[in-house]
Amino acid sequence: MVSPITRFAFAIKHQEEAAFVSNGISRWHQKYLALGGRGFLLGDGGLHYGRETIVEGYYNLHLWRGVYLGADLQHINNPGYNRDRGPALVPGLRLHLDL
Repeated sequence: MVSPITRFAFAIKHQEEAAFVSNGISRWHQKYLALGGRGFLLGDGGLHYGRETIVEGYYNLHLWRGVYLGADLQHINNPGYNRDRGPALVPGLRLHLDL
């Protein structure tokens, strides 16, 4: 949803969004990681399994023709499907240029 144009020194369009995600892994993958298995992004020698849930919000600002600036914040419960980790708060900043 795009909000109405706000006027400062020039017109700025902005957009707010939010998302909720809940992820899980198969029992075979859970067992593999619990036994010390490692993967590309997962596995640190043990697993106390829990669903990974993510709540994300971001703000996107259209600054000028083809120039966008975005701020992002994610709250992650059980990162890496491990209840022994987190919660984690992950901020982000994005600059998008259309050339």
